Amino acid sequence: MDLINMKPETDNLQPKLKVCGLTRLDQIRELISMKTDFLGFIFYPKSPRYVLNHLNTEDISKIEHHAKTGVFVNEEADQITDIAEKAGLNLIQLHGDESEDFITELRQKLNQEVKIIKVIRIGNNDQETKEKLQQTINAHLSIVDYFLFDTDGKAFGGTGKQFDWTLLDTLKIPLPYFLSGGISEENVKNIDLLNPKPFALDINSKFEFEPGNKNIEKIKNYIEVAHKAL
Repeated sequence: MDLINMKPETDNLQPKLKVCGLTRLDQIRELISMKTDFLGFIFYPKSPRYVLNHLNTEDISKIEHHAKTGVFVNEEADQITDIAEKAGLNLIQLHGDESEDFITELRQKLNQEVKIIKVIRIGNNDQETKEKLQQTINAHLSIVDYFLFDTDGKAFGGTGKQFDWTLLDTLKIPLPYFLSGGISEENVKNIDLLNPKPFALDINSKFEFEPGNKNIEKIKNYIEVAHKAL
């Protein structure tokens, strides 16, 4: 099944799972055996989960998976393209302040089969915020394949904190979206209330012993809870 090109046809579909911040090959192999839908690798040098401190692009290229996702923050288009080719990435996740012109340029340079996820960070739940979010969504519809909604923070990257998910119900989101920001076994049941529901859930820091070292048993338990709740 081609998950990258699959679009949700109904709200009843079980959201896919993306595990981000991967750094260890043994854990990656186990996640693949668990049929994890998206594998996330952070190529942001300031991140404590910077993958190139642990693996090189050749290591990543040898990982047999159909949805290897590279996370970049305000990186140059040529650098993203180079890493995408060397690491065999299937998706590019833009987590910085990348402009629409930049994304258009990047799209032209990337292999046409590589998909783009644009992260939109959410802070307050007020009318001004909603209007700005809708404008941002509308401006990116023709140049990205997915959105990812995450909690805004002082620094780039995930915060492990949850924003007010009900805000998404007030927006028109024509593209499939990933939901991130503090997802846990305790709050996953609330995702079922969203309309439209997320295409995929993105988990990271709440499922680690330390940055980049995943708690596989906790991820397994989360999957079991999510399947019952959603």
